Amino acid sequence: MSKERPPAGPSKRRLPDLGPLPWIGPALLLIFFVVLWPTFEMLRTSVLDISISGISRGLTGLTNYENLFGNPELPSIMLRTLAWVGIVVVLTILISLALAALLNAAFPGRRFVRWALIVPWAASVVMTATIWRWMLDTFYGIINRILFDLGLIPTFINEWLGIPDVAIIWLMFVALFVSLPFTTYVFLAGLQSIPQDIYEAAKVDGARGWQAYRSITLPLLRPALLVASIINMINVYNSFPIIWAMTEGGPGSQTDTTTTFMYKLAFRFQDIGQAAAMSVVNFTVILLFVLLYLRVVDWRRA
Repeated sequence: MSKERPPAGPSKRRLPDLGPLPWIGPALLLIFFVVLWPTFEMLRTSVLDISISGISRGLTGLTNYENLFGNPELPSIMLRTLAWVGIVVVLTILISLALAALLNAAFPGRRFVRWALIVPWAASVVMTATIWRWMLDTFYGIINRILFDLGLIPTFINEWLGIPDVAIIWLMFVALFVSLPFTTYVFLAGLQSIPQDIYEAAKVDGARGWQAYRSITLPLLRPALLVASIINMINVYNSFPIIWAMTEGGPGSQTDTTTTFMYKLAFRFQDIGQAAAMSVVNFTVILLFVLLYLRVVDWRRA
């Protein structure tokens, strides 16, 4: 004898399972409006004919790119930018590794030194660059006074920032000065996460000093090295305040990088389309930098 099934009640409509979307939705919207949409507008503007008043006069194809790559100043600016990024990033990494090892050791006043190191990074980059420009002034700059009093120069140097080769060295020094604190703290955090038991086991096996640093410390610092290198490459390549506050890319364009050159195209020469094309080139170069670096270091092993 078969049992009768009870009549089915009104079916309850279940909400669709959205998974993690409600949690990551705000972040996705932020990425869209802050990153993806400006990137699309940058690409679109680079193929438009924009008047000085900012009015679009229609598509111009690749004319902006042709004008940009036909600019005789661009090759030297690109080479200078690559040298600027390479030298500053490499020196930042090397010096930060040494500073992190120093700050990881126990010595009197270590806490004060750690606090003092963060000041250049916490301060405004524009303020830091402006102070260094004043310090390099011919008449009232402290750099001339110190070097003269120490007998290192026979007379005050006129226009430290007016000589292109000397100016670019000072710009790199200030960029290094600003980049060291963040990178040092990234490496310091990495060093403090390494268990001391590993070093004690290495001592038993006879690994000490440089051998232990090369075989243990550096491999375990790979994640910190990866993060610090990529962030520094992006920051240094896009570094605008230091160069603009100290030299404005001068004299002429002999201390310009692609970032300051892009700014000049937009606001001095009023060529919005060519500036947008330069920004596309900058974006592409940074992307290639990061991809190449990840390929070289094999980021999956980090």
